[in-house]
Amino acid sequence: MILGSDVAAVFLPALERRRYVGISGGRGSGKSHFAAENLVLEMVSDHTRAVCAREVQNSIADSSKQLLEDKIRSFGIEERFKITEREIAYRPTDSVIIFRGLQQYTSASIKSLEGYTECWVEEAQTISQRSLEVLTPTFRRGSRMTFTWNPTAPDDPVERLFLEGAGRPNSPSRDPDFVWVQANYSDNPWFPAELARDMRRDRKRDLDKFLHVWLGKYQKYSQARVFRNFVIEPFETPRDARFYLGVDWGFSVDPTVMVRCFIQGDRLFFDREIYQVGLEIDRTPEAFDRLDPDDPMVARRWPCVADSARPETISYMRRNGYPRMIPSVKGDNSVRDGIEFMKNFDIIIHPRCKMTSQEFLSYSWRVDKRTQEVLPLLEDKDNHVIDAARYALEATRRSSYTLAGVG
Repeated sequence: MILGSDVAAVFLPALERRRYVGISGGRGSGKSHFAAENLVLEMVSDHTRAVCAREVQNSIADSSKQLLEDKIRSFGIEERFKITEREIAYRPTDSVIIFRGLQQYTSASIKSLEGYTECWVEEAQTISQRSLEVLTPTFRRGSRMTFTWNPTAPDDPVERLFLEGAGRPNSPSRDPDFVWVQANYSDNPWFPAELARDMRRDRKRDLDKFLHVWLGKYQKYSQARVFRNFVIEPFETPRDARFYLGVDWGFSVDPTVMVRCFIQGDRLFFDREIYQVGLEIDRTPEAFDRLDPDDPMVARRWPCVADSARPETISYMRRNGYPRMIPSVKGDNSVRDGIEFMKNFDIIIHPRCKMTSQEFLSYSWRVDKRTQEVLPLLEDKDNHVIDAARYALEATRRSSYTLAGVG
């Protein structure tokens, strides 16, 4: 990037020259602004022939042309551009951007775009499989196709394209032609105050809308959400709090997670988290020491329950400053019992626990794709924090069930 343009850290991987660049996420992430700025700066730095496309474009007002014009003006270089009703040209490098609706093209007519080297597909969640199949061969070796979208369903063609090529967002791609970034409002250093107020209203009044619109999650029926008994709001952790710590192990794709919580009456508070993908075992003690910046040794002092599937990792942690870490017991129905136990509380999540908030919003029952019925089966995703929380509360849950005559 040039001309002094700032780039949010989350978008840096999307600056790499890959054939397929995916940028998905919720409102306020800045993904369209990033794509527009990057395209303008490509025009300035090199000869660029670009197509801004969407599935349906009834008029130029449906396109991103106004956003691109705004970016050009913000850089203070509008005198070097020729902007007409239907295209934007940059004279010094003989670059041009045109705007097209893909639905109108056939395999024959789309050949008119073969000389173009850049393609930005906006609102890509609406693009059809037919349009993808017509579009992709048109942009050949050396070209780049950038897709920006707010996800709606895992079987949308653009989702399938990137799930098959990149694997998952914000992780190393399984195919070197792909890069996939997921960004949300929390990744935007310039998130506007007006949007922040809208976001907070949706988070308070309509969690399903918040999940889809602001966090870029798939649309789903509200009945499928597991947890409804929580709020996200700031609070002060008492000095005499009895902490419960839990750990779920990960590495290359899944995160290693530590959460800290405490109980007051019928309320369960989550006040700290560690959530890191690719965490090496020898770096884990140091990472867990960052759980509470005000008390770096807190995780070493308190009992901690970790996923028993990795006994060698627990053994390593016990030898390296975490002597109170013990394996989880689990047992029959431990997942469902742990979840039902947490549902008995009013849960309060501190806003700094971003991944805890996201997982409590996302964790869901499975939905039958054909009938849209909610099934009594838990989805095995968005559950790393949830698992760590279950482990943290395991002894308390078992004691409570025993006292109640259940255990």
